[in-house]
Amino acid sequence: MFSRMFDPAVWSALPFQFWSAVAFVFGSIVGSFLNVCIHRMPRGESIVSPPSHCPHCQYSIPWYLNIPLVTWLYLRGRCRNCGAPIAARYFLVELVTALLFLGSWLRFGHRSAALALVFCLFMAGLLVATFIDFEHFIIPDEVTIGGMAAGFLCSFFVPGLHGSESVTDSLKQSLLGMAIGAGVIYLILRGFKLLLGRHRLKLPEGARIIFSETELYFDGQSIPYEEVFYRRSDAIVLSARRLELVDRCYKDVRVRLSPTLLQIGDEKIDPEQVPHMEAETAEVVLPREVMGLGDVKFMGGIGAFLGWKAVFFSLFLSSVIGAVVGGILVVTKRRAMSSRLPYGPYIAMAAVVWIFAGPQLLAAYQHFIIRLAGG
Repeated sequence: MFSRMFDPAVWSALPFQFWSAVAFVFGSIVGSFLNVCIHRMPRGESIVSPPSHCPHCQYSIPWYLNIPLVTWLYLRGRCRNCGAPIAARYFLVELVTALLFLGSWLRFGHRSAALALVFCLFMAGLLVATFIDFEHFIIPDEVTIGGMAAGFLCSFFVPGLHGSESVTDSLKQSLLGMAIGAGVIYLILRGFKLLLGRHRLKLPEGARIIFSETELYFDGQSIPYEEVFYRRSDAIVLSARRLELVDRCYKDVRVRLSPTLLQIGDEKIDPEQVPHMEAETAEVVLPREVMGLGDVKFMGGIGAFLGWKAVFFSLFLSSVIGAVVGGILVVTKRRAMSSRLPYGPYIAMAAVVWIFAGPQLLAAYQHFIIRLAGG
């Protein structure tokens, strides 16, 4: 049944351009569902029930006001019932999904409809991971672990996913890609944590650091605590010449602040009981996270779908993209040097590049190196 469903003769009964239009429309419909996943998954809500509704007034959206792309433009990005704004992200996700589905069909539809559809499934997962990571700095297990399982199953049904006609070889490539993807990233994560897990900042003479209830202020910049504390064990450490609390002062004391504990010298205090604190210091040590375990599992999912070569390609290209984007944000002062940046979106971008042009780019690079070595 499966082979009959994806028989090229069945698909060629209608013009290729017809299926191209179907891919775009189907992609926009899937994009509408991805918006539901992006909004609900991080909140632990069901992606099935209740039906689509306005998050502001809870208005249940009827089908004729839930047409992908068209409805957002028609309503000018506002709820029909209460007039509250609907984020442009909803339109963007639908459009990008439609374009990626169309691109997958144009790139792989001539070769295999099944292969094109698998890549559509894979890129849908990349989109969910990208937008959730941008907003919440997490990648849900439903996407990462689910992606590893889906990649393995797709490798069984569509061996061409790994450029093979053998199911056994395809499954081996999927397992190898999964193991290398998760394993390599985990080793990098641990290595960077040992080498770069702390960011030591030298401050001007007499500099003051202000700790509010929500942010850290120093040297003309402010950093929200959620960009500093990634785990309960992370801590801000400094030696204060003078430390001022609302009701008392300290001199020449070591300060250690974590999400659950404020330690001043030998004294231990609940941070919730200290709404404001100012310290005079010449240096502060901030925790720093290069990648998280979500990225480890995410790369495992990419390896399951695309194989080990795509893992190394995505790792290299995502590092370049992340460095460029991070550098631009720091130079334009939209981010502090110590601010946290989501890494999942850059991995996803690199994986999409691999799907459409990765092997060709890799071959061109190898050819260039050979020519360069040969003089």
